[in-house]
Formats: sequence, C-alpha cells, structure tokens
Amino acid sequence: MQTDQISFDDPDACTNWLPINDAVMGGKSTSRFRFDPAGHAVFDGVISLERNGGFASVRAAHQALSLSTTIGYGLTVKGDGNLYKLNLRTEDSFDGINYQAEFQTHPGQWIEVSLPRSAFTPNFRGRSVPDAPPLNPGRVRQVGLMISDRQAGPFSLCIRRIACY
Repeated sequence: MQTDQISFDDPDACTNWLPINDAVMGGKSTSRFRFDPAGHAVFDGVISLERNGGFASVRAAHQALSLSTTIGYGLTVKGDGNLYKLNLRTEDSFDGINYQAEFQTHPGQWIEVSLPRSAFTPNFRGRSVPDAPPLNPGRVRQVGLMISDRQAGPFSLCIRRIACY
C-alpha cells in the first residue's frame, strides 16, 4: 500500500509492526509496539548491553511511505530524551540496505521532527555503506524506528504520525 502518511490514531495502525531487537545477534534488549488509547502508538522497552547488545527496533512490513516528490519525512513524537532513528528500506526483503536518519527527543514533550531526504544514510546491519545509491523516496517499501548507540536502560517513544513532505 502506498501512502504519504501513517497515522497512529487507530489500533489497527499498530498491528503490522514487528519488533527486531539485538536478540538476533545474542543480545537481551526487549521492545514492543502498541496502541495507546490516548490516540497514538508507543515503541518502548529496555536496552541491555549484555552479550554485546544495545539496540531495539520495530518495522512495518509492506508499509510503502513513498512518493517520488518527497523531499523529507516528518514525525510527531513524544520521547524520553533519547536519540532515535527513522529507518526506511527500498526493498521488500527482510535484510538489505537500510536508510537511517537520527532525531533527538525531549523528555515528555510532543515535538515535530523534520528529516530532509539528505539526512538519510545507507547502512547494512549497522555499518555505513558509502557506495550505496542515495535514498529514492519513490521506492520506500518498509518503515521502521530504532534506538541504538548503546543507550542502556528503559526507553519510550510515543508516535502520532510519520509523513512525507
């Protein structure tokens, strides 16, 4: 499904999101993605540095937030002061190049985040891929959120919307 916005004001908007944590490489971090009755999604959990871990993520399978005219992406979020990433994939496969842009949250405050297309860097399993092509917004097939960079402890990110602009 192709769209220019994902709104989380309905429980059905949260059902298609899959947690992918550092357990895939032996870590012990946990996360979940759920609907809050206040009318937004919540991505929360605990980052553990045990067993060389340190990341948690969620991804919407087959969520094509894509328009060829997109110059950037906007989010309405309330965080905990941690640094998060918006992840975009241009392929339907589970693994592959992941385009990431970071955003800082402010504890307990709803904020509007603007991420220009140029802010997205290509990565593969956490490592930069400098020779990869730049993000093609008309080909985005998967959308995700991530907390990484060894930010140990509990985390919580509330999300009202993710949109193209």
